[in-house]
Amino acid sequence: MENQTSSITPGKWALYIFVSSLPLIGLIMLLVWGFGNDGNIIRRNWAKGMLLLYVIGIILSILFFSLFGLAAFGLGSMESGGY
Repeated sequence: MENQTSSITPGKWALYIFVSSLPLIGLIMLLVWGFGNDGNIIRRNWAKGMLLLYVIGIILSILFFSLFGLAAFGLGSMESGGY
């Protein structure tokens, strides 16, 4: 078992970032790294932070698409309303 607080080399960081950028595999690996009991605490905290950023991005995307969708729907109904 590796040291829980050992530093992570730049090569490993590059590998972690590359793997986390893969569409479905990255999400699964972030969950494993973030909530697994073994591994480096620094990597665990980084993975939890990345998952938090994913959640914030999804929420903001849903919010913006909803607002712009409602605006487009409103403009469409004004046009067909005979104004």
